[in-house]
Amino acid sequence: MADTVANLSTGRDLVQFLVNYRYRWLVPTAVASVLALTFACLRSDTWEASQSLVVRNEAAGNLGEPGRFRHADEMKTAQETIMELAKSQAVLRQALAEVGPPIGATVSEQWPTDEDVAQLAESIKLVPPKGAEFGKTEVLYLKVRDQSRPRALALVSAVSKHLQGRFSQLRDAKAQGMIAELAKAVTMAEGDASVVTEKLAALETSVGSDLAELRILHESSSGDSELRRKSLELETELRQAWLAQRSEQSLLDLLQSARVDQGRLLAMPSRLLESQPSLKRLKEGLVDAQLKTAALSGGMNPDHPLVRAAVESEGEISRQLHQELEIACRGVQVNLQLATERAESLSEQLSDTRARLAKLGSLRAVYSNLISDVQQRNVLLAAAQRELSEARNNQAGAHSSSLIYTIDEPDAGTKPVGPGRMTVALGGVVAGLFLGAAVLFVSAPVAVKRAEITSPEPKQVILPTPVFTPARSYPAGVSVRKALSKAMLQPVAT
Repeated sequence: MADTVANLSTGRDLVQFLVNYRYRWLVPTAVASVLALTFACLRSDTWEASQSLVVRNEAAGNLGEPGRFRHADEMKTAQETIMELAKSQAVLRQALAEVGPPIGATVSEQWPTDEDVAQLAESIKLVPPKGAEFGKTEVLYLKVRDQSRPRALALVSAVSKHLQGRFSQLRDAKAQGMIAELAKAVTMAEGDASVVTEKLAALETSVGSDLAELRILHESSSGDSELRRKSLELETELRQAWLAQRSEQSLLDLLQSARVDQGRLLAMPSRLLESQPSLKRLKEGLVDAQLKTAALSGGMNPDHPLVRAAVESEGEISRQLHQELEIACRGVQVNLQLATERAESLSEQLSDTRARLAKLGSLRAVYSNLISDVQQRNVLLAAAQRELSEARNNQAGAHSSSLIYTIDEPDAGTKPVGPGRMTVALGGVVAGLFLGAAVLFVSAPVAVKRAEITSPEPKQVILPTPVFTPARSYPAGVSVRKALSKAMLQPVAT
């Protein structure tokens, strides 16, 4: 058909062609124009009322910036929830019941019906400001379309009001569920903490007076405690007691041997006689007397009075020394007994201290685990109590305030939405012209003339081209489709 149009080489042929077959394009154009004009005259205007809303976050539990969303996903979730609530059955039924049916509409006893609710749901939109998306801004626009401008304004106001109430009810229901769940969690946490605390109390009671030492062992990383230091001191004192015991025993043995042979006393070290000053003095006097006797005996006869006096003095000192040895032995025996008893007492104390340390060491791991368990249970209990308090605050906030606020009054603009009546009418006329032209060029009859072209080159094929002739020479009853078919069936020139 493109070749056929191209063959209308002059404007005169085209005008003649349109005049001859004017009914083929005028009738569709007129029908389409009449339908468009009828629709433009009968159609009702559609008004779109808009109410701007601001959404905030819950203040309870948001310590950083109360009322603001912590991240974009949280805001997007809240806005999507609001969008679903705006089209919910409860909100739409309440809004329709408040506004009432359209003027002149036939109302049934079950107003509003499911169809009315569905129609209102289709006419509602909740969108962010132009150029924004959900989760990027706290402002939303609630839009409602209706054929009446006042009713559209009333519907958007009613929907926004009941949307706020429904959102508060949803917050209240969520808070009630959270309160019930968290209350059970708090009860369980309190029970677990009570059981562990009782175990810890029983263990501390069994420890008794060593509780402070056990706590020091638990808290100290080095393990040093008062009981540990006492054990070290007892070990030192016990070693000193053992040393004193051995010293007294050695002194006793020497004194007892000196009773038989005083020469051993003279050979005894002076440091062993530090505890026996009288014995030490007699030993020194005996040595002095012996030295004096030896000196006198070297220059005088044994019968000389001075020699005899020196010998007599030496014997007297020896007799006194023997008596003093008896007394010293009894004193050293007493000291040895005291040293032995002290060593035994220190050994018992050290054994008791070591036993207490061993007992505390065996309880240290259990005690540390119990304390850690108690602390963990208390942390869980505090967290559950804090969350329960926040849930109760949220429930109180759901009763006292709303998270959705309206900005100014709803607005429906000054003109209805969609194309106007003149635009619809002109569009119908243009569509009718295109329809008429399509009908004309599909159904108009044409004549086909065979064009033969002889090519100087052999075996060159030239297809026949349909050519328009003046309208008065067209054969009657021949359509474009038949003409094209006839042209394609003609033999080709070679």
